[in-house]
Amino acid sequence: MEMQLTVTCFSFSHFYCLLCHHLVSFLHPTPTHPPNHIKGLASLVDCSYVKEEESAKVVQSITMESCNCIEPQWPADELLMKYQYISDFFIALAYFSIPLELIYFVKKSAVFPYRWVLVQFGAFIVLCGATHLINLWTFTMHTRTVAIVMTTAKVLTAVVSCATALMLVHIIPDLLSVKTRELFLKNKAAELDREMGLIRTQEETGRHVRMLTHEIRSTLDRHTILKTTLVELGRTLGLEECALWMPTRTGLELQLSYTLRQHNPVGYTVPIHHPVINQVFSSNRAVKISPNCPVARLRPHSGKFLPGEVVAVRVPLLHLSNFQIYDWPEVSTRNYALMVLMLPSDSARQWHVHELELVEVVADQVAVALSHAAILEESMRARDMLMEQNIALDLARREAETAIRARNDFLAVMNHEMRTPMHAIIALSSLLQETELTAEQRLMVETILKSSNLLATLINDVLDLSRLEDGSLQLEESTFNLHSVFKEVLNLIKPIASVKKLSLTLQIAADLPVYAIGDEKRLTQTILNVVGNAVKFSKEGNVSITAFVAKPESFKDARIPDFLPVPSDGHFYLQVQVKDSGAGINPQDIPKLFTKFAQNQTLATRNAAGSGLGLAICKRFVNLMEGQIWIESEGTGKGCTVTFMVKLGIPDRPNESKLPYAPKVQGNHVSKNFAGLKVLVMDDNGVSRTVTKGLLMHLGCDVTTVSSSEECLRVVSLEHKVVFMDVCTGLDGYELAVRIHEKFTKRLDRPLIVALTGNTNKVTKENCMRVGMNGLVLKPVSVDKMRGVLSELLERRVLFETI
Repeated sequence: MEMQLTVTCFSFSHFYCLLCHHLVSFLHPTPTHPPNHIKGLASLVDCSYVKEEESAKVVQSITMESCNCIEPQWPADELLMKYQYISDFFIALAYFSIPLELIYFVKKSAVFPYRWVLVQFGAFIVLCGATHLINLWTFTMHTRTVAIVMTTAKVLTAVVSCATALMLVHIIPDLLSVKTRELFLKNKAAELDREMGLIRTQEETGRHVRMLTHEIRSTLDRHTILKTTLVELGRTLGLEECALWMPTRTGLELQLSYTLRQHNPVGYTVPIHHPVINQVFSSNRAVKISPNCPVARLRPHSGKFLPGEVVAVRVPLLHLSNFQIYDWPEVSTRNYALMVLMLPSDSARQWHVHELELVEVVADQVAVALSHAAILEESMRARDMLMEQNIALDLARREAETAIRARNDFLAVMNHEMRTPMHAIIALSSLLQETELTAEQRLMVETILKSSNLLATLINDVLDLSRLEDGSLQLEESTFNLHSVFKEVLNLIKPIASVKKLSLTLQIAADLPVYAIGDEKRLTQTILNVVGNAVKFSKEGNVSITAFVAKPESFKDARIPDFLPVPSDGHFYLQVQVKDSGAGINPQDIPKLFTKFAQNQTLATRNAAGSGLGLAICKRFVNLMEGQIWIESEGTGKGCTVTFMVKLGIPDRPNESKLPYAPKVQGNHVSKNFAGLKVLVMDDNGVSRTVTKGLLMHLGCDVTTVSSSEECLRVVSLEHKVVFMDVCTGLDGYELAVRIHEKFTKRLDRPLIVALTGNTNKVTKENCMRVGMNGLVLKPVSVDKMRGVLSELLERRVLFETI
């Protein structure tokens, strides 16, 4: 625009200057600018050497005569020529200064698209200035050269003037379009100002919303949120009154719950089906309502001023559970509350768009804050309930732990107390069995022994199950002969199978390691239980035992989807399969067999003896050994296959046997006489003391019995090679072992001290080993077991039976 004004000013000022100059020259020609016909007449007269004054007078007279006009009253000729001389000088000076100003303007203007226009104007002005400058030499007698220069300058001036005029005709439409663009830019600037005002309004609205949101969310108490909302809206918008209507329990009315000025009592109700209320609830925008509407009559009427404008907006109730004030519902039939806002009645103020937007945003924020508050209350309620449940669970856990401890204590006491009479029954029955008896008597004794052994097995199973359930039973891993375990089980089961005329076979794979690392007792117990069940529930046919190393591809067996073993270099998985041709199992009953006290109730097995603990204990033992067990059967009468896998370690030196050695006391030992072996027995129970003495004397030992530790310490001597003592949970027996070691300082002079006890907890075994005892034997003890104990003890000088 700066360029446009400059070009326009230069154009019109220049044309005005030229027009005035040539008009004056035409109306009042000077001697320096005679018309062409005058110059023609002058040329006829030889006036080349005439003086300037004469020549001027001649020209003037001729001119006046030719034009036949009245001479005006002008100043003297010389004075006129001086004025013209001075004027031409200043005109030339002005003309020459204008291009300098244009050059300065172009340099200072950063954007100027019409630079070529300025070049034309500059040339035109310079030429005009040159003509005026040349005129300075035409006031006096001038040469032909000056005339030629003057003519050339005027010709150039005429050419440039015409070009400039034509150029102006070309650029005037552009100048007019510039004016149009200027108007467009002005309109855009006005629109931008309006948008900036809108942005400022939105920023102000946003600031108020953030302020209100901060105040609303500064608390999570729902009632404080609502009261704070009314107060902050009233302060921000300058309201005369602000109220909140909530739905009642029935959902048929709106109840006044909060007001800003407290003009009306809280609890006032209006019908919820009012047309104005329906209009507000059906819109998500703030709606202007009549000041005479029932929900807007919240202030005393004053006749001095017209009531101010009133707007209403719905507030979504996102959660109303247990949100009750003045009979608020637990579950509302309406999902909205109503917020009413009133402008002061003593002013002509109206609601603006940005104020309505602020009200709408605040209503949504209130809904969100109420939802958060409700969620917090629910979470706090859930937390309180969880704390109560945790307290109850902790109490139940403590009660359960107390009950478990009581049960364990009871089982420990009962185990010890039951093993003591069982010891007497089994020992005396075994002694009686080795005497001369009639067939009927021998059958009776064998029945007693069988029943006693079954009762002892039941006691062991109950104790093992109790330990498995409370997690106190742990595996005792050591290196053992794996092949010998299977052969021992076979030897134990074969007599029973022979009586039932069952074929019992054992197949051990060639790649099965001879030695392995694991809990030999629990593995033996598991195999013995599974094979014993197969023999027990088979009346005829055969029972086969197969043992081999499980291949990695067998780990993905569909029958054991939850079993995901991880092979390693130092371990292998032993797979044992026991197949029988017995009574079989209904496939639907298979999952029940691994539960406690569960038995297969088919006709073929209903009369079979058993407690129902065998497979339940086996499953838990297998799980402890990181394995899996499963049963397959096509149905009753079609036999059964039991398969289990357990994880065992590979020893560094496979030919090592485990130490300390546990004897296989259940087998038949070669009869051995221990005549002259002096043995000391210490037991506070007279029956148990007598039974143990009878077993040892039957084996040829010289037995001395005592009933207390003090008497034992006084009687024991270098002649006694073995001391059997009963240890209880107290320290009496352990202290006695320490005192005996102190009495005999030389190691070779000390007797072999063996604990003969009914306590089966690990603490007993650990204490025995800690005080330096040579062994531990669990009651009950038969003749064969005592024979094996003495043999192994005298041979290895150490014997700890696995607990």
